[in-house]
Amino acid sequence: MCRPLFSHPFRLFFLCVGLYGVLVVLAWMFYLFGPHVLPLGWSPLHWHSHEMLFGLISAAIAGFILTAVCNWTGAAPLKGNKLMLLGGLWLAGRIAFWLAGWLPLWLVMLLDVVFLPALGLLLLRVLIAHGNTRNLLLGGIILALASANILMHIGFITGATSWLKHGEMLALNLISLIMAVIGGRIIPMFTGNWLRNHMATSQPLVHPLLDKACLLSLALLIPADILGQQALTGALALLAFALNAGRWLGWKGWHTWPEPLLWILHVGYGWLVISLLLKGLASFDLVPPSASLHALGTGAMGTLVLGVMTRVALGHTGRPLQLPHFAWLIYAAISLAALCRVSAALGWIDYRIGLMLTATGWCIAFALFVVLYWPILSRPRVDGRAG
Repeated sequence: MCRPLFSHPFRLFFLCVGLYGVLVVLAWMFYLFGPHVLPLGWSPLHWHSHEMLFGLISAAIAGFILTAVCNWTGAAPLKGNKLMLLGGLWLAGRIAFWLAGWLPLWLVMLLDVVFLPALGLLLLRVLIAHGNTRNLLLGGIILALASANILMHIGFITGATSWLKHGEMLALNLISLIMAVIGGRIIPMFTGNWLRNHMATSQPLVHPLLDKACLLSLALLIPADILGQQALTGALALLAFALNAGRWLGWKGWHTWPEPLLWILHVGYGWLVISLLLKGLASFDLVPPSASLHALGTGAMGTLVLGVMTRVALGHTGRPLQLPHFAWLIYAAISLAALCRVSAALGWIDYRIGLMLTATGWCIAFALFVVLYWPILSRPRVDGRAG
C-alpha cells in the first residue's frame, strides 16, 4: 500500500503548488529588491513568467485534472510509483530552471518540456479508454500548452525575444481557456447544489449557447495575439469580457457570501472577467498592458488555484466541505495580493509598495495553504476509503 501522499494526484501536486508558490515569488522579490542578481541563465522577467506558468500553474492543472478524470470516467487514480514518476518529471524541470545559469540550454529544455506532454497524453489515454470524448478538449489544450513552453525555450536559446513573448502569450490564453472550461462546469454546479440546500428559490442560470460563445471568444484571442493586430485583439477581448461577464453574473455568486469555499470561486472567475476588460482597454492604449496580465495571473489564476485546492482537498479526503479554522486568511491574503498588483500596474498606488504588498499577500496565502492543509493531504482519508 502506498503512502497517503502518493495515493492520489491532488495530494502530491497541491502540496507542490503551495510550496513552490512561496519559493518562486520570494526568488522574484529577491531579484527585484535584493542586493544580488540571481544566476538563473534566463532573462529574469521571462524566468519569472515561465515558472509561474509552467512551474506553478502546470502543477495545479495536473493535481486537479488527474483527480477530476477519475470522477469523469471511473478510472483508478494515478498513484504509487507512477505518480512519483510524473511528480519527478515536474521536479526535474524546476531543478533545471534553478540551475539554468550552469546547465547547457539544451539540457534545461529537455528536462523541462517533458512534463506537460506526459500529462496531456496520460489524460487522453484515460479519456479514450473510457470513451469520454467530452473532455478530450482539455487534453488537447494541455498539449498546446506544452508547445507554448517549447516556444519560450526556443526564444531563450536563439535570443529571439519574439519567441519568448509568443510562448508566454499563448500560455496565458490557453490557461484562460482552461479556467473558463473548468470554471464553467464546477462553479455553477457547486453553487446550484449549495443554493438548493439554502435558498430553494434561487438557482444559477446556465445557457449552453452562451457557454460555447464564451469559450469561442477566448479561443479566438489566441490567433489574434499571434497576428499582433491590436484593434482586432481589443475588439475580441471586449467581446469576451461581455460574454463572460454575462455568464458570471448568471451564476448569482452574490448569494454564496455565507460560504467561503464557494464565493472564492466566483471571485476568481470575476478576476478573469476583469482581465479581459483590461486587455481590451490596453489594446487601445487606455491602460497599461501589465494590468491585464496581473489581473489574470495574480487575480484569476492565484485565486482560482487556491479556491479549487482548498475545496478539492476537503472533499476528496472524506472531510466535510467546511473551511478549516483560519483558512479564510488564505482568501483574504490572495485577494489583497491581486488588488495591490493590479492597482500598482494601473498606477493607483506606489509601484514598489504595491509589489511588496502583493508578494506578502501571495506568500502568506500559499504558506498558509501548506501549513493548514499539510495534515489533510498527507494523512489517510477520514472515512477509511482508499484515495
